[in-house]
Amino acid sequence: MRIEGSVAIVTGGNRGIGEGFVEELLEQGACKVYVGARNPAAVEEMAAWPDDRLVAVELDVTKPDQVAAAAEQCQDVTIVVNNAGAFQMQTLMGAPDLSDARQEMETNYFGMLSMCRAFAPVIEKNGGGAIANVLSAGGIVAVPGMGGYSPSKFAGRAASTCLRAELAPRGIHVAALIVGSVDTRMAAHVDREKSRPRDIGKAGLLAIKHGIDEHDTDPHAIEVRAFLGRDPHTLARSMAAPFNREDKAQEGPR
Repeated sequence: MRIEGSVAIVTGGNRGIGEGFVEELLEQGACKVYVGARNPAAVEEMAAWPDDRLVAVELDVTKPDQVAAAAEQCQDVTIVVNNAGAFQMQTLMGAPDLSDARQEMETNYFGMLSMCRAFAPVIEKNGGGAIANVLSAGGIVAVPGMGGYSPSKFAGRAASTCLRAELAPRGIHVAALIVGSVDTRMAAHVDREKSRPRDIGKAGLLAIKHGIDEHDTDPHAIEVRAFLGRDPHTLARSMAAPFNREDKAQEGPR
């Protein structure tokens, strides 16, 4: 698929990885980019603003009415980037209730699925295109410290495989993007080398252009995949280690 001349919508597009996608889409010649944001005014704070190819769209992917309104407004879309995500920084057992886990699943899984269902007819009507789902290395390896985030990304990855099979006959490719550590607000607590959001955008558009089903977008994601391939049992134990020690058992949320 060609990025040049395409029309895209990016959820959570006003900052972080979403903004990186927007910048790359503009750089590679997209003729219009709808920037989905819960607060459309925030789009005007982006580095790429103003650009007459940018259109702000009020969009909270957990609200079906806003997803439906976005699909009605953006009838020329050929690329959907499902980037909007939630990470509540709670463990499954340490959280006071299930509200954070539900919010992560609503955003990272149901919100993504809602966008795919709403925009698939639009993309098909426009001759076909692509959907890129921004997932996580926490979606190929369960990370206890990520609480409900990691399970929601596992669900997103499985859904991407199912959607790919369903939508291929309609001329729509679905790319699952496995993302590691990136320099965003969501990952501010992570103490390791991080990739730039725009690098993730560039890798994601590469997957769209070449029809790659699942793409590791950065060095950290590649490392996790390689470690998983070499010794999955050791990797699983290392991820769970802080929660298996008596001195950590009562720490609760982190």
